[in-house]
Amino acid sequence: MAPLDSTPPKPVEPGDLLLVDDDVVLRERLAKALRARGFEVRTAGGYDEAVALASYRAPDYAVVDLRMPGRSGLELVQALHEEDSGTRILVLSGYGSISTAVEAVRVGALNFVPKPADADDLIAAFQRGDRPAPGVSTEDYRAPSLARAEWEHIQRVLRDSGGNISETARRLGIHRRSLQRKLQRDAPRD
Repeated sequence: MAPLDSTPPKPVEPGDLLLVDDDVVLRERLAKALRARGFEVRTAGGYDEAVALASYRAPDYAVVDLRMPGRSGLELVQALHEEDSGTRILVLSGYGSISTAVEAVRVGALNFVPKPADADDLIAAFQRGDRPAPGVSTEDYRAPSLARAEWEHIQRVLRDSGGNISETARRLGIHRRSLQRKLQRDAPRD
């Protein structure tokens, strides 16, 4: 990410925006809110549909979900950037980390926005460009311990599995009893 400077944020003029998310409810809610703010919004549920829309007409802006069935949001960022390097792209995800944000910017995204986000959050991120959000500093970032990273990963997979212990254990490739022992421990502090 670029260092903070005194240049004003790049204004966001409503234009053609491609919104890509496999969550239909979130996608349509954001599309409606962005249309109300003057954007011409096209939506897609995944990589192939988004690439087809972008190849027909490259968007001015794109908002891409990180995790979708099939090809990832990062792959889509690359494809959109290759289609038109002038497209301003945001990556949207509920599974954010500093390393993911850095990777998104490396492949061509302007910024990374954590879920839940609304239309105003997206517009603010486009205005900020590649500068971090106010009050966010990555200079004093301490990587989580391995124990903490493991605990957070288990919690995400458990949520994705609807709280089902057996399904979570299967997805993690560990025995159900081992998972239960890990879940009985408190979250590591660091």
